[in-house]
Amino acid sequence: MTKDKKVEEQAEEAIEEVQAEPVEEVDERDAKIAELTNDLQRTRADFENYRRQVEQQREQYGQLKTEATVRKFLPLLDDIDRAVAAQPEAMAPLAKNIEKTLKSLNLEKLSPEAGAEFDPNEHNAVMMEGDGDNETIAEVLQAGYKYDGEIVRAAMVKVAKN
Repeated sequence: MTKDKKVEEQAEEAIEEVQAEPVEEVDERDAKIAELTNDLQRTRADFENYRRQVEQQREQYGQLKTEATVRKFLPLLDDIDRAVAAQPEAMAPLAKNIEKTLKSLNLEKLSPEAGAEFDPNEHNAVMMEGDGDNETIAEVLQAGYKYDGEIVRAAMVKVAKN
């Protein structure tokens, strides 16, 4: 019976080895599947981030292009303002039409009233008169403009210190 026991032990060891190998292979396969799944998820996330970044860059480029176009039109708008100031009655319909068009393009004219408080965020002071502490606008020399709420050009003003 010792021979039989040895044979049985050897058989059991062989069975254990055979059973252990597939478990190791399954574990390796599961690890490889998990690794590939993680790689796929990372690749998908990277692609989504890339797609969002490209879309954001397109929007920024469009904004910059539009703002550059608006800047090129500012001298023309200044000329029209001077023409309206020289011939108010004849140019009134044109001025109304331009004002409506500017509003539809989200372009807002910054032309403060004389006596209004000076705001360095919206006004560019090119002249100062007086010696007081209170800064008010004495005269608007050139209108400023905002596009989509951001200042494209500050209004050029003469400031009075009272």
